[in-house]
Amino acid sequence: MRKLDYGSILDLYRNGRFPMADSADTPDIAIVEPELRGIIPIGGLHMSRSLKKFIKRSDLTVTLDLDFDGVVKACAKPRPTEGGGTWISEPLKQVYRAFADNGHAHSVEVWSEDNRLVGGLFGVCIGGAFFGESMFSAVPNASKLALVYLVSRLSQSGYVLLDTQYLTPHLKSMGGIEIPQSEYLKLLAPAIELQAKPLLPE
Repeated sequence: MRKLDYGSILDLYRNGRFPMADSADTPDIAIVEPELRGIIPIGGLHMSRSLKKFIKRSDLTVTLDLDFDGVVKACAKPRPTEGGGTWISEPLKQVYRAFADNGHAHSVEVWSEDNRLVGGLFGVCIGGAFFGESMFSAVPNASKLALVYLVSRLSQSGYVLLDTQYLTPHLKSMGGIEIPQSEYLKLLAPAIELQAKPLLPE
């Protein structure tokens, strides 16, 4: 566990690692480098028939970078799947806010008809690599809708790597795969050197 500043954490991503905290209040940050890495190949996103029907009929609205802090706050809420805790600490929230202010982080928001934030995701970006940090869904399929939107924007902007850190059943169902860290690093090196276009809303 270490206390890291903005530049040090950005360097973690450049070197194939990422930060996590033990709880919301801990000041220290763990440096994580898993042996197996989850990614979604750009162009390899899978949408089930039911998801396609949902998107076609849905009244939900998707935006980009409209409420970054709101998405991070929602993603940081304690979850039963994480033992009732969260890995997004207050210091990490501040770092992600600084990343967003400097163009190194983005959020996707999903809104209900009555303008409630009901889903979304956020992540860090360097060059042509996007590092997905967390997503949340307060209504069915909201996080999936956010991911579909993100992949579309990444593809349009010339990104070549979408890192999901770990592979969950949810991500696997949408085309996510797991690769060794050594293979991931080979994909990462050219991706972060790529000058992708800025992410822009549709």
